[in-house]
Amino acid sequence: MNSTTSHPSSNWQLQDAKAQFSAVVRQAQARGPQHISVHGKPAVVVVSQSEYRRLQSLSNKPSFTELMQGSPWVGLELNVERDADLTRHISLEQ
Repeated sequence: MNSTTSHPSSNWQLQDAKAQFSAVVRQAQARGPQHISVHGKPAVVVVSQSEYRRLQSLSNKPSFTELMQGSPWVGLELNVERDADLTRHISLEQ
């Protein structure tokens, strides 16, 4: 599709998206995510600010550190003993 025609779908080639960036933004706001491909391969998606915030709120997961700090076992004393020997014996017989 060339840059003078309207773009009814949500799929854009990079050169069209660059030429019609205002249209990409308007359609992202009005119709939802706009997919942009580079050399025929999906590359990026343009979404409205409201959709971005909605997606961010869904992925509001704690980091690994926060997850461990919030564990009900925080402060639990573990007695972990390890063998100080750096080698181990294995059997080579079959």
